Amino acid sequence: MSRADTPILEIGNVSRPFKSYAYIKNDDFHAEVGPSIHPSNKAAGNDGARRRGQLFHFRRRLPPTPIIRKACPSRRGDPHQSAFICPDRARRRRNGLTATMAAPGPLLLLLLLLAFLAAATVSEGKIPMATWKQIRRINRAGPRLGVVVPNAFEMNPLLQSSSFVPDEHFPFLDFAGRRFRFGTIEKKRVIVVMTGLSMLNAGLATQLLLDLFEVEGVVHYGIAGNANPDLQIGDVVVPRYWAHTGLWVWQRYGDGPNDELPLESAGDYTRELGYLRFSDFSNATGNTLNRVWYQREEIFPVDGVPEQRQHAFWVPANAAYFGLAEKLEVVILQLPPCTFRWLLGLELDRCVNSSTCLPRRPAAMRVARGCSANTFVDNAAYRGFLSSKLNVTAIDMESAAVALVCLQQRRPFIAFRALSDLAGGGSAQSNEASVFAGLAAGNAVAVAVKFISMLDY
Repeated sequence: MSRADTPILEIGNVSRPFKSYAYIKNDDFHAEVGPSIHPSNKAAGNDGARRRGQLFHFRRRLPPTPIIRKACPSRRGDPHQSAFICPDRARRRRNGLTATMAAPGPLLLLLLLLAFLAAATVSEGKIPMATWKQIRRINRAGPRLGVVVPNAFEMNPLLQSSSFVPDEHFPFLDFAGRRFRFGTIEKKRVIVVMTGLSMLNAGLATQLLLDLFEVEGVVHYGIAGNANPDLQIGDVVVPRYWAHTGLWVWQRYGDGPNDELPLESAGDYTRELGYLRFSDFSNATGNTLNRVWYQREEIFPVDGVPEQRQHAFWVPANAAYFGLAEKLEVVILQLPPCTFRWLLGLELDRCVNSSTCLPRRPAAMRVARGCSANTFVDNAAYRGFLSSKLNVTAIDMESAAVALVCLQQRRPFIAFRALSDLAGGGSAQSNEASVFAGLAAGNAVAVAVKFISMLDY
């Protein structure tokens, strides 16, 4: 092995090549270690040489690389000094480390390139720089209306309609498992995002929408179970308030309405909203399930004090949006079908096929309340409880989550829900949600699109 084909690492006061070696070998490299022999320390033997310095050679199994030699300023003509530390520099840095490095090899250049690319593509935590550039490009065009949809079968009628026109330059952006679609609905710029089933998915998708993009308001639509037997399948309702009715305190058996709940005195829970007592729906006495008390959500508004909670149960739709929805209600309910089709360009579906039709053409109307929870309600007793005790019409699994996020982010919100079934059965028509879900989804899209067309943006 020669010094000419390997990088050199020099330590201490070394001025000549070493004379002897201790040779170490493994699969990746050879290491040669030997005492430097200087004329001035020959008498000292190997121990003296070791005190004056050691010379290490590391040779990787790579093609030979020429050594970059730098001559001492005072001895440029001496070839023996060109590859070693100058004596005066060695005196100033005795026992220090001076390295004569080889030219960077292909592996080092590759690592530097990868590090540069990583630094250029990662920004703001988990969001790549390329994604941020796309988001900024979208936001430069100005605020858009957010359209939040629970599932694909509710979103597809919108995407397939002539009312939605995708952005020809930037139709969508995929991020965090969501696809944000950009375009226009009746010439209004929109961002459409599908949430997926449940309160958690609806909340996450809405939060991402509001965090990443300039959104001026949120329109949410989909299908829902019906708790009001006076309404018909296919009708589209616009609740004034939404509540999450899946947050409970399940009371200990033996306690009653006058007994304080755990942590109630600390403000965590309350008995103000009422309860559901299971024994009221039991055929036997002594039901040990006792009762559950409905609870408010903890919220942390963006304009509030961080980590200081507030509480919300009934979350209102935006007052201006709700007032605008009245125009849909009046026109659809009071004018003849041929007239309102001409005025609004809107016709709600009545028939699934030639043999399955509803008794009357569905209508859109504002109602007092809707509720959401991670529960598919197909129970007549619970439907009756929600209607009589909480005055609820629409029952779904997402709207309250969207409303709660918009409340905390201070964004206008409204929801349109088409009734797909009378929860728990009992209507004159076939009452399976699977029968009328497609019809209801189409009606929800029609009303939401018409509402968006009336917005003054």
